[in-house]
Amino acid sequence: MITKEKTYLNYERLIKDETVIQLIDVNKSFGNNHVLKHVNLNLNKGENLVVLGKSGSGKSVLIKCIIGLIKPDSGCINVFGKNIPDMDHAQLDKLRAKVGFLFQSNALYDSMSVRENLEFPLRRHAANLSSKKLNELVLEALKNVGLEHTIEMKPSELSGGMKKRIALARTLILKPEIILYDEPTAGLDPITSKEISMLMRKLSKKYNTSSIIISHDMNCVKITSDRIVVLMDGNCLIQGNYEQLKNSKDPIAYNFFK
Repeated sequence: MITKEKTYLNYERLIKDETVIQLIDVNKSFGNNHVLKHVNLNLNKGENLVVLGKSGSGKSVLIKCIIGLIKPDSGCINVFGKNIPDMDHAQLDKLRAKVGFLFQSNALYDSMSVRENLEFPLRRHAANLSSKKLNELVLEALKNVGLEHTIEMKPSELSGGMKKRIALARTLILKPEIILYDEPTAGLDPITSKEISMLMRKLSKKYNTSSIIISHDMNCVKITSDRIVVLMDGNCLIQGNYEQLKNSKDPIAYNFFK
């Protein structure tokens, strides 16, 4: 059933044991630009939640607030029961080992090989690993995305789709419980976009991760989503699954699904 803002806010107060992220009355402005306005949102364990919205609606700001890259002006952002705005750098760094972030630009280090890019988060968050275990984890991550043969290549030698797969492998290498995706199929052709979306779904099930996915790609939305929230004018206006929103006559939903 599609829910409107008032019903949605009431739903948010029904906190469940399996909730891994909860936003309560979150606000963020940049000068006179009020990007997030009293946002209430939750993510349940094992769920893929897609956030839809027009460009500039605050989607990327939302997930950057969740991971602590941007501090909200007010409100609570609880991740695993801890309020992100109250955490210091060391606490955030520790938490980020459990929360993967896939950047739209992939954020691979050009000067490093694929192996070194994948080893980087392991060396930072699991420095006591043996060389053998480090290599095993790198190979497992590459196998997950079907790119074992790229291990000694540089990002400049990879196609756009391959870079996205390597970025996904690096995001998953620490076995995070939550993954935040910022436009994971942006700039990819339709076939590669579908492959990446299906890979996201497959790996989500394999590792039982909980995900928030920011996307304009409706094929990606259809493949990956369990639930969809539409962010407009800085607030979460409606939610439902893909079929519910696609078949809705609500003008907000119609603009995305027409």
